[in-house]
Amino acid sequence: MGLSFPNRVGLAAGLDKDAVAVRGLARLGFGFVEVGTVTPLPQSGNPKPRLFRSVPDAALINRMGFNSAGLDAMTRRLARLRKRPLRPMLGVNIGKNRDTPLDRAVDDYHACLTAVAPFADYVTVNLSSPNTPGLRRLQAASSAAELLGRLDDARSATEEHRDQRLPLAVKVAPDLGEQELREVADVLRQTNMDAVIAGNTTLSRPMSLASGFAREEGGLSGAPLAPLARQTVATLRASVPANFPVIGVGGIASHEDAEAMLDAGADLVQIYTGFVFRGPQLVRQLTPT
Repeated sequence: MGLSFPNRVGLAAGLDKDAVAVRGLARLGFGFVEVGTVTPLPQSGNPKPRLFRSVPDAALINRMGFNSAGLDAMTRRLARLRKRPLRPMLGVNIGKNRDTPLDRAVDDYHACLTAVAPFADYVTVNLSSPNTPGLRRLQAASSAAELLGRLDDARSATEEHRDQRLPLAVKVAPDLGEQELREVADVLRQTNMDAVIAGNTTLSRPMSLASGFAREEGGLSGAPLAPLARQTVATLRASVPANFPVIGVGGIASHEDAEAMLDAGADLVQIYTGFVFRGPQLVRQLTPT
């Protein structure tokens, strides 16, 4: 992406949705920290309870629904952060408001991109959350091509105020089939995107899950997601050029898990649920000195 990362391990979006803990998280040893998903207007997200934990499965199910304090609140925090630059790279994950119709979604993404561009090292376009109705339909090749093409055009205007190109990554779901992933890969190249993040939470439910936990609606993350996440990375790796970055996320809770994701074809990795269960020491375990 034209960036120099201190190490390959990042924090996935969704933990620090409003960029309130970036400096503390950065001190844990991450090579990059991704905040968000941020939406243009504040929204409370889905009704509670909306986050569920299964210790035996080392897994979470969430149906948060892009709860966000909104762009204004985030950009104020990001402006303060930029007065004392961070060593890790800072990514900002952007999305649409729940009430914005799909045919107007690009307006929300455009607003977010324009607002965070002065502060982000890269921006991630989140098309894959399962908890905003209809959002995943934007991953379809025709929809994604139009939306990402317009964001590529919008990016050019933001770069007048930057020293270098603003990289755009796209976050896709692990529930896409192989053909769908190949079509997404084609769109990423056609629209000048700079990276793909594979993937997000899954709506699938492995048979091994505790039954009560498995019945909860929402996206599953953690150890049970690992095989599907690695397969998604491998499919995308085979579908994009060798120099196109693939960021792998899903089920990473040990050095061996991270190595397996890199072996599948990832250039960088992100953690979230493993961080929740293993604690801050996991970051250093994944980035041995």
